[in-house]
Amino acid sequence: MSAVVESGAGSATNDRAARRNVIVLALAMAFGGAGGPINIAVSTLAGFALLGADKTLATLPASAFIIGTALGTLPAAHLMRRVGRRAGFISGLLFGSVGALLEAAAVGIGAFWLLCLGAVMFGMTNSFMHQIRFAAADLASERFRPKAISYVMTGGIAAAIIGPQAVIHTSGFLPSVPYAGAFVAAAGLLIIGAIIILAVDIPRPADRSSTPRGRPMGEIIRQPAFLVAVGCSMCAYSLMVLVMTAAPLAIVHAGHHQNIATLGIQWHVMAMFGPSFVTGSLISRFGAERIVATGLVILIDCALVALSGVTVLHFWAALILLGIGWNFGFIGGTTLVTKTYRPEEKERVQGMNDFLVFGVVAFSSLMAGLLLAYGGWKTVVIVVLPVSVITLIGLGWQTRKTRLAGGRPKQG
Repeated sequence: MSAVVESGAGSATNDRAARRNVIVLALAMAFGGAGGPINIAVSTLAGFALLGADKTLATLPASAFIIGTALGTLPAAHLMRRVGRRAGFISGLLFGSVGALLEAAAVGIGAFWLLCLGAVMFGMTNSFMHQIRFAAADLASERFRPKAISYVMTGGIAAAIIGPQAVIHTSGFLPSVPYAGAFVAAAGLLIIGAIIILAVDIPRPADRSSTPRGRPMGEIIRQPAFLVAVGCSMCAYSLMVLVMTAAPLAIVHAGHHQNIATLGIQWHVMAMFGPSFVTGSLISRFGAERIVATGLVILIDCALVALSGVTVLHFWAALILLGIGWNFGFIGGTTLVTKTYRPEEKERVQGMNDFLVFGVVAFSSLMAGLLLAYGGWKTVVIVVLPVSVITLIGLGWQTRKTRLAGGRPKQG
């Protein structure tokens, strides 16, 4: 009986520490995460301006940002395993600030390749920022974990406002060098995020040289529950990036002002993170599987709206639905992943999860430019329909299998 009481007290203590960390991490995301919307809104337009007559590679800087995210996932997880969350986050944010400054310099000297290189470095910061959702869960009890993951993502709401507004107010800061001011502002925001991270209180990992390493990664990956969970995150994130990457150019090509594209991205990113106030509670009440399924259906609705017209309302409504669908699909998928590993396996599995997800996301971002160039906006959004339906079928199959097995994925 006393063991149960002590366990409960320990959980309560951990959840108090987890709640404090959630606040700090959410604030860090508000500033450090604002760099992503800046890169989304500006890098494609900057690339378009730097290229000659052939604009096929205009979305390559945005894709380079995603490629950097994919490349940084395993190093980010490894670094945090070695030096802890706080030092890891700070290192990632400062590295990204250098990348943002390189992008500013690239615009100044007209070097498209340097713009892409800076975007890769900037994107590696994004791989560290995505570890925030796992860091929020580090000290949380199993009951509080979905809420911790969800609550920390609310920092993205502020990022959704800070990033695009920084673009609008700083893009013309250096009149002779369009967009450079926005990249300099992004570097400053990343540095502010690094300063905030100093207040996070997550113990450094203990020396695990004498503790079990856990199962081989191949065994973990082969779990159907892991494959479906990662697949749901892949679907939600890759489809979101596919549509989002193409949207700024599609909006401008439809005859709307550049600020309409920037504000569209702002509404989109707010929709990505706004539901986070309730997503964790919804997962706790209805289960992660139902929330992921709801997100996939919303992504289908996004595609249908985008196919129905090219007015400002159509673009903005589609981008808002895209953000909400991503939130439910990605946070739900992340929660499903946390059920597939043991404590001693968490850093390795979290890193592999993000590597797989952002590898597909990088490919999706590259495809956005090609599909937009050769097939147009409608071709981009049509892709959303079959991918979402196939993922829904896989999720339904795994959910039924889990229920028949007793309600929790088998971990070997």
